[in-house]
Amino acid sequence: MSTIKNHVQLIGHIGQEPVITNLESDKKVARFSLAINEYYKNAQGEKQTETNWHTIVAWGRVAEIIEKFASKGKEVGVIGKLKSRNYENKEGNQVRAVEVEVSEILLLGSKNENSNEE
Repeated sequence: MSTIKNHVQLIGHIGQEPVITNLESDKKVARFSLAINEYYKNAQGEKQTETNWHTIVAWGRVAEIIEKFASKGKEVGVIGKLKSRNYENKEGNQVRAVEVEVSEILLLGSKNENSNEE
């Protein structure tokens, strides 16, 4: 049962170019947003799209893969866990952020490939 505790699997498109940060310890961290489209029909039978955005964070080897092969619009699958953190923004307000910390990434379709899902 421990393998399903705090387990996240998502497939979506990268929303902007990943931001890669090189840390002093020679480790890398990659951050990007992931857009996941869900399709449904409304009461009038019209096709609707709802997009959910997730903040993705990857460390080490996974960050290196993202740096080399991932770019805006690329479809990817990620496996990881939810992490939350608190920080103070520029205005001095406390902010709570929930992110997906990725342990595996799968590079899927081609960049900016259109989806024909129903």
